[in-house]
Amino acid sequence: MTSSTPRRTVLAAALAAAGTAATAAPAVAAVPDRAARRPGADPASAGDAGRGHAPAPGLVDNRFWASYTDWRCGSAAGTRAVAGHRPGLVLAAPAGRTDYTDPHTGRTSAWEYAVWTSPEHTPTVPAAEVIASWNAHTPPGTWLQVELSGTYTDATATPWYVLGRWASGDGDIRRTSVDDQTDGRSTVWTDTFAIDDTASGLRLASYRLRLTLYRAPGSGLTPTVWRIGAMASDIPDRFTVPASGPGLARELAVPRYSQNTHVGQYPEYDNGGEAWCSPTSSQMIVEYWGRRPSAEDLDWVNPAFADPQVCHAARFTFDHQYEGCGNWPFNAAYAATYPDMNAVVTRLRSLTELESLVRAGIPAITSQSFLKEELTGAGYGTSGHLMTVIGFTADGDIIANDPASPSNEAVRRVYRRREWENIWLRTKRYDANGKVRSGTGGVCYVYWPHRPSPTQRRALQDLGLA
Repeated sequence: MTSSTPRRTVLAAALAAAGTAATAAPAVAAVPDRAARRPGADPASAGDAGRGHAPAPGLVDNRFWASYTDWRCGSAAGTRAVAGHRPGLVLAAPAGRTDYTDPHTGRTSAWEYAVWTSPEHTPTVPAAEVIASWNAHTPPGTWLQVELSGTYTDATATPWYVLGRWASGDGDIRRTSVDDQTDGRSTVWTDTFAIDDTASGLRLASYRLRLTLYRAPGSGLTPTVWRIGAMASDIPDRFTVPASGPGLARELAVPRYSQNTHVGQYPEYDNGGEAWCSPTSSQMIVEYWGRRPSAEDLDWVNPAFADPQVCHAARFTFDHQYEGCGNWPFNAAYAATYPDMNAVVTRLRSLTELESLVRAGIPAITSQSFLKEELTGAGYGTSGHLMTVIGFTADGDIIANDPASPSNEAVRRVYRRREWENIWLRTKRYDANGKVRSGTGGVCYVYWPHRPSPTQRRALQDLGLA
């Protein structure tokens, strides 16, 4: 059973073998028109203080810029901070003009642009991996690019790496990651910056994010960015993780959608529903928070298809370079296109942290890989799959809305705590042939409204997310 398109997760051996040719992509350079596939991935078988940052002792550090004060920090060339109930960053006066040739359409267009660069951030943990995420609105005629540059622990610098070229629509540019970015010491794997040889001890000591806003020349339009930041982490290699004790019994009323009811629909988006675990999960959480696409938004979907909003989510999370809907930041960015929604990609260090979110009424979307026999009751194995954790039983077992189900009614599953905990938090695993593969090490998406309840805000602040 195929439950997901193959995901890129960090595998040190694959990184070391990935090559050492340095390529630093210019701001709007064309990229090779081929799908990014992580070497070694198995095919699918089914230092700042302030708002937005709280120290996470060991392993994981989150830093997000989202306040009016945040947007006035760093350096700006043509951008402007705007106040209001949801502060943001806009393109005020173009800093320049450039041509961009879209590698997926071959179309060359001229664009005005402005640039904001974050202050340098020193994570509480020197990082083996960094995953950025952003929340923005890009009206037609606009788009944005996110980049990262940093300093290694040996005081040398990385190039500027492109972490995404993104628009909420798909009429101006094709939403895309960028392949073949490496300096021989670190590499960008679709949506993840990773140190090539973690055994060497090299890590990323600090980083900056660069945000470039684009608009059609003379249009006066602007993207609006409400949040940008990154999760930096250094998760040790591990095939197993310590068992935790149950601490919560609660179940959230999250809508249930099956990806498999969409098999064969819109195959241009990663072969149809069989690979839509990520957008299906994202749509469940968007609707849990009371948001959904309008009837006008769904006009393009065949009216014979049930749950057209799942097709909509697949289309607008699709990464044309990766050729899939499983780009982590693109899913978060999609969720945040709905009114007053925040969304980030992060890692949690334990099942206890996930319980704290659920206790506060916040479900989370988790990424995991496993053999069929490793997760009792799943009925499939996968090299990368997203599911939505909506609660815990009195015994501490996981209640998940698993989109790899035959129907919406069958989506709710209960998985054994110890099995699920291990497959989600480990970084190493064995495939069906006994080869060592990678695990995601606790990656998850967290989505929440701009004005959460006090309990929800405390839970998010404890994780450095709000």
